[in-house]
Amino acid sequence: MIEITFLGVGEAFDEELPNTSILFCSEVGTSAVTLLLDCGSTAPPQFWKEELHVDVLDGIWISHFHGDHSLGLPALLVRFWEEQRSKALTIIGQKGIDTFTRTSLDLAYPGFYKKVGFPIRYVEVEPDNEIEVFGLSLQAAENGHSQRDLALRIDAQGKSIYYSGDGSPTPEGMALAKGSQLIIHEAFHPEIEFHGHTTVTGAIEMAKQCGVPNLALVHMQRAERRKMANRMKQIKDLAGSLNIIIPEPGYRMRV
Repeated sequence: MIEITFLGVGEAFDEELPNTSILFCSEVGTSAVTLLLDCGSTAPPQFWKEELHVDVLDGIWISHFHGDHSLGLPALLVRFWEEQRSKALTIIGQKGIDTFTRTSLDLAYPGFYKKVGFPIRYVEVEPDNEIEVFGLSLQAAENGHSQRDLALRIDAQGKSIYYSGDGSPTPEGMALAKGSQLIIHEAFHPEIEFHGHTTVTGAIEMAKQCGVPNLALVHMQRAERRKMANRMKQIKDLAGSLNIIIPEPGYRMRV
């Protein structure tokens, strides 16, 4: 079983909704593994609201280095230190994730990296390179975004999810998503394509082509998201049998 908690669902500059950030938890053998998928600047408070034990989080996935997906790392790491975390933390991402983490922490809290007090480990995941971490299988594919973004597929005990980060679907990403139970995809606008982003209709078409039963739409442009209630009938008609979810912060689901 995989449990997903949508900590945040907003885009970079949303004044109401926190940055898109997903808490992934799965049973692996006799234990549970917990990953945080992206950690933008407004994501840490949402994580702390979950009131999880300081050592619960096993790893953090960073899809790309834009601030609304990554610059919450310093606050999260410093609070872990403050609450006397002891367990190693694994930070996962594309090539350069180690340098990016060290640089961002040094900018936010100069000299603090040496004081963290718990081990930080780094795992690079690149396309065509399947990695096993904590008993989970991780595979990545490059999306069409203004900054290099890697979509991620996580397989755990016969179930899988696909998380886009940002970016429009690519043939490689669609191949990776096939056979998964859930796609979590950014959908910046209902129909108009902005550079580096996809649309609601584009995400629906991708999910249908990939044969995936569930699609969660996140990272919508703030003004457009407020209009979604009036568009739901049209969206559901387009989706057909596809289960469409437009989650609010705190929404939980199991796959």
